[in-house]
Amino acid sequence: MNAPSRKVPIGFIGVGRMGSGMAQRLLSAGHALTIFDTSSAAADPLIAAGAIRARSPAAVASVARIVLASLPNPKSVLDTVTSANGVRNGTAVKIFIDLSTSGPAAAVQIERALRERGIAALDAPVSGGMAGAKAGTLAIMISGPRAAFEDAEPILRLLGKLIYVGAEPGLGQTLKLANNLMSQAAITITAEALALGVKAGLDPAVMLDVINASSGRNTASADKFPKHVLNRGFDFGFSAGLAHKDVRLCLEEAAALGVPMPLGQQVLDVLAATNEKYGPESDCTAIARIVEERAGCVISTKRGTKT
Repeated sequence: MNAPSRKVPIGFIGVGRMGSGMAQRLLSAGHALTIFDTSSAAADPLIAAGAIRARSPAAVASVARIVLASLPNPKSVLDTVTSANGVRNGTAVKIFIDLSTSGPAAAVQIERALRERGIAALDAPVSGGMAGAKAGTLAIMISGPRAAFEDAEPILRLLGKLIYVGAEPGLGQTLKLANNLMSQAAITITAEALALGVKAGLDPAVMLDVINASSGRNTASADKFPKHVLNRGFDFGFSAGLAHKDVRLCLEEAAALGVPMPLGQQVLDVLAATNEKYGPESDCTAIARIVEERAGCVISTKRGTKT
């Protein structure tokens, strides 16, 4: 099989758990890839695969016309864009694509800072986890200038399914936050329902079989609990710290828009308890452990398992 021909030079900033899978797909498609990450351990596998490591975000943006970023929080994205060595000071970049879940307020600030330098900004948060990043099956919610989206579309299609939601900065972020709130709420309510059944004497695996054939089916009952909770793995691959950050950003945006979210606040409270007891690096499915402790039961098919 012939090696792929080199295509558009692309920059990628943040090649951690999510970014590494997406960056590898761009390399595999034959693109010349320049990367930046503060972690050598994160960058080294991609360098071995043919990527070039730059010394700063500005250096990446001085090589690549299109720069993508996958970073853990709004501050890290804003710093990556606006610092002295940030993307906005690059000499080649024309389009910046934020794949992070950084929130609509940050998206507006990023768009303004880049527009001043003649750089188009797309906020393009993703859903689908590490498996989706590696497989190119992410759902990507994109907002920003239509022309910039169409320019970057062939590259983004290598990463997953594209949903263009509008030209206003932050719309993609708002949609992603709503999605993540619902995802975390599904884990919480599924844990509560299963705890009820376990305390009453039901087998949680049987409960899930019935729920998943009935109207209560959701992403937690269909995937997270069968694969990551009943076996006590708690290893879905999305941290409780990031889940808490996303739900907090969602509630902040809701407050700014005057949308009451009392149920969302309850989800945030359970995530806060999860972070406090098990740490921000614990898995988001560890929410179930907090529910178990409060209920005095264990949601497991393993008899005698401790929480």
